[in-house]
Amino acid sequence: MQKAQIDATQLDIKEQVVDIRRVTKVVKGGRNFRFAAIVVVGDENGHVGVGSGKAMEIPDAIRKGIEDAKKNMIQVPILGTSIPHEVKGHFGAGKVLIMPAVEGTGIIAGGPVRAVLELAGLKDVRAKSLGSNNSRNMVNATMEGLRQLKRAEDVARLRGKSVEEIMG
Repeated sequence: MQKAQIDATQLDIKEQVVDIRRVTKVVKGGRNFRFAAIVVVGDENGHVGVGSGKAMEIPDAIRKGIEDAKKNMIQVPILGTSIPHEVKGHFGAGKVLIMPAVEGTGIIAGGPVRAVLELAGLKDVRAKSLGSNNSRNMVNATMEGLRQLKRAEDVARLRGKSVEEIMG
């Protein structure tokens, strides 16, 4: 089921650089240095995206990362100030457990995961990083977890029932 592309030009987007790495390619004449950047963009209102860019200069790598992130935006279902249900995201060796929290808790999460959750617009959520602490894997695992979130209305429609029947 392919979802509609989110048009980033209509959104008030904020960006945050999660990681910048210097990468090296060893060639016959010596070493070629480039910079790889991982960037998270979001409107703090349910839309978030992650992208990566690589270039000879840091600002160019960040700009490419922002463009890539805008192309890969997703809609996050928000219930009040938290998420509808607990979810586990998995990417590579990185696993993230994202849990809803009561209002006033704030965002309890590590660096790369926190950036994604903040820019998605979540205010009260807990997250635990399991496995790898590689920032690229953590960010992608968080995005995978957020992709799996479903609203009660969507589940009810899929099952052909009312929300009350599902919630008990």
